[in-house]
Amino acid sequence: MTDITIWHNPRCTKSRQTLALLQERGIDPQVRLYLTDPPSEAEIRAALAAMNLPALAAMRVKEPEFRAEGLSKDSPEDALIAAMARVPKLIERPVVFANGKAALGRPPEAVLAIL
Repeated sequence: MTDITIWHNPRCTKSRQTLALLQERGIDPQVRLYLTDPPSEAEIRAALAAMNLPALAAMRVKEPEFRAEGLSKDSPEDALIAAMARVPKLIERPVVFANGKAALGRPPEAVLAIL
């Protein structure tokens, strides 16, 4: 099987459930703790393209940091992506990468489509 990576936050229930779902299927993904190893703007752009999502759809807009960064639902895509790179807590999680595709694990079963 190809390399599989998960942008993981062990404190997040959905992230833990998604990791468990992969492991139950015999998949031992590369775990990237994205809060301590934040993705670059280029990596975020690639992830969004692979998920076919706009930045806003992959952001935690209810986090206080969203407003603290001066963002709104009308912010330009570039500003949203730059904020995600600066403040990785704003990235919705988990994101799983496999077979040149990516999926947001909300719900966790959503990642099965790319395996």
